[in-house]
Amino acid sequence: MPASTPPGASAAPTGPVSSDFGLPSSLQIPELVKLEAPAGGTPSVINTERGLRRVAQILSEQSGPVAVDTERASGIRYGQRAFLVQLKRGESGVIIIDPEAFEDLSPVNDALSGVEWVLHAATQDLPCLAELGMYPDALFDTEMGGRLAGFERVGLGFMVENLLGFKLAKEHSSVDWSKRPLPEEWLNYAALDVEILLDLREAVEEVLREQDKLGYALEEFRYECEVWEREPKKDPWRKTKGIRELKNRRQLTALRNLWYERERLAQTKDVAPKRLLPDPALIQAARLMPRSVPAILQVPGFQTRALKREAPRWVRAIADAKNDAQPVPFTTPAEGPPPLKAWETKRPLSAQLFAEAKPAIVALAEELTLPQENLLSPDTLRRLCWDPPAEPTAARLRSALLELGAREWQIEVVVGSLAEIFGEILGSAPSTSKE
Repeated sequence: MPASTPPGASAAPTGPVSSDFGLPSSLQIPELVKLEAPAGGTPSVINTERGLRRVAQILSEQSGPVAVDTERASGIRYGQRAFLVQLKRGESGVIIIDPEAFEDLSPVNDALSGVEWVLHAATQDLPCLAELGMYPDALFDTEMGGRLAGFERVGLGFMVENLLGFKLAKEHSSVDWSKRPLPEEWLNYAALDVEILLDLREAVEEVLREQDKLGYALEEFRYECEVWEREPKKDPWRKTKGIRELKNRRQLTALRNLWYERERLAQTKDVAPKRLLPDPALIQAARLMPRSVPAILQVPGFQTRALKREAPRWVRAIADAKNDAQPVPFTTPAEGPPPLKAWETKRPLSAQLFAEAKPAIVALAEELTLPQENLLSPDTLRRLCWDPPAEPTAARLRSALLELGAREWQIEVVVGSLAEIFGEILGSAPSTSKE
């Protein structure tokens, strides 16, 4: 396991005692300074073309990296688009933009060409920024930096407390950011997250440099910057909570149809799908497969005013499932290697490779004080062991790992140990052909 107290994050900073400065002993100095509003006061929200051009000019005139953050209305509105974009560069002060007021934010993106963007948990923000025409040329992810440093927790509040000694309020993290106008305390919350980010970046870089991991981090940041898009999940409806209650293919087909109808309606109404119609209602309707409008309206969850007038669409979705000439299969072929329990009979050598390689990777991760999944993802290791190179040399393993998406720094750390393990197991095997 990663060490919980890496250099630079051993504990929340302890405040000096009053006597250290010749102050009265009765004066209490807090260990953490609570931040309630940005230094320049509550920023105004930019929602005009003139204002957008002005802040773009301000950002282009500053120097150094830019701190970037977004606020979404997850679980309230449809999708993951940004309802606020916050930025700070140099002496610009905190800038808050309402992206709903613009077709895109390309003027801001142009102003930041070639500038390093500092984000916390970049993979959460980059997709919604891309929807606004904003793409970083360089990146520093303070959350990823914390992971590589071996921090026990990498939430923004925890890292700010431990590295900078400030306490950020988090009571507004799940509010409806699509609301207009936004209350002042919400704007302060949004502004503080980005105001502190540049200081956090410097602190994280210092910790990584002390641990000789800055090179690792910079390579990860380049990777995040270039490869942040995630492929759409196949058959996302199969993740519906309670799906195991459905016992046949017709019911599964009904669930699929209902799930996609919910998506279409949720997108039209701009509301989170599960807020519109919860998963248990979909499962119940797919299980019972009601044939009429009155019957579907008896299913709990379908009786809201917004859904009653939509009742025919649910009935049609279920009817289509009953008449579908090709109902969905009960299970789908797995992508990648099968479950580990099947390896012993299907590919015993692969099972042996994984049994020895996994603890070796865990040991290397512990030695470097970072999570095993950041040294080499479990999926990458499974795929490598399931389908190893014909010749288990370090060079062939390096090529295989590159094809699987491993970064150069990861390969440098693990390839020696893996080459030794693969060489011993596969080198002595009578055949390494694959079934």
